[in-house]
Amino acid sequence: MKKINLDNIKKYYLIFMMYAVFGWLYEVFLEVVVYKWGFTNRGVLFGPYCPVYGVGALLFIFLIYPLIKERTLKKQIIMIPIVFILCMLVATTVELITSYICEIFMGSWPWQTYADYKYNFEARIALSPSIRFGIGGVAFLYIFEPLFEKMLNKLSKRKLNKVFYIVLTIFMIDFIWLILKKFI
Repeated sequence: MKKINLDNIKKYYLIFMMYAVFGWLYEVFLEVVVYKWGFTNRGVLFGPYCPVYGVGALLFIFLIYPLIKERTLKKQIIMIPIVFILCMLVATTVELITSYICEIFMGSWPWQTYADYKYNFEARIALSPSIRFGIGGVAFLYIFEPLFEKMLNKLSKRKLNKVFYIVLTIFMIDFIWLILKKFI
């Protein structure tokens, strides 16, 4: 049986949180700058993160990143259309499943504005956001993930632990606060 590497788990958790924050920033940017709707917290928790983006990022890393990680630049470029389609499919599937989970636990899902899109399914998923997720996934896997991976690998074990426990504590307090607020 293979030993579990706790440092890798900590790194993956930090990747999850980083992209959850990036996802929140992306959602707020769309809401405030692009659509000019004004600011609302786009996450289901209090803090500035959308966990669904963290889940998507981890799925991209585990399912799609191995297809390009060790390839030559030429082969990576050739793979871009395939990576785009795979990212689009993975992200759209995550979004669809998340909409059902949110509906079960919260009564609705935060992106019901998809009903306004011409091509949508039950206002849960839509073609336009799916295309944006595909483009974002390509940028994530080709640009951001290699940089973040290098950054995490440069951290000493002590710094990794410190950052991990600070971020985990903040997230857990937020999650407990949500549970207490919802059910008590």
